[in-house]
Amino acid sequence: MKINGNTIKPGMVLQVNGGLWVVTKASHVKPGKGGAFANVEAKNLETGNKLNERFRSEDKVERVTLEQRDYSYLFDNGDSLVFMDDENYEQIELQKDWVGEDRIAYLQEGMKVVIESHEERPIGLSLPDQVVLEVAETEPTVKGQTASSSYKPALANNGVRIMIPPYMSAGERIVVDTTTGEYVRRAD
Repeated sequence: MKINGNTIKPGMVLQVNGGLWVVTKASHVKPGKGGAFANVEAKNLETGNKLNERFRSEDKVERVTLEQRDYSYLFDNGDSLVFMDDENYEQIELQKDWVGEDRIAYLQEGMKVVIESHEERPIGLSLPDQVVLEVAETEPTVKGQTASSSYKPALANNGVRIMIPPYMSAGERIVVDTTTGEYVRRAD
């Protein structure tokens, strides 16, 4: 769908120079002399490169809508990961380096994820905002440190290092933010 350059907003996905770009910043400028334009900063969805482009209000830009589908994580298949479409039960394999080591650690069997695709080609993968992990090992609890605001290092059952409150011990279940990797709260 073609849109005018002055309607570009952050979050939109555009097709520019043969690549897919997600708009991160857009500022609209109306100079005293000449036509209005939009200064657009975008990030390439495949390579991660940045683009700074100026679009006049009469320029036409191709806006792309990505298809979002719910998938369930099934298993690790060597150098790829297998996911199943929740609607039609079709399976797809995604390369581990495409998914990213930082996100692979949070994947758990049966976990629901959202995969964005463009023309049947996966573009992005979104994890749930928070996951429940178990503390595998940490320093022993020191009596009298419960009121302290300092955190101590711990190792979760998925191999991720995390800072937890000093009163917690190994075997406890915690909620972790998947975007920052930080402790949120104790799991129910």
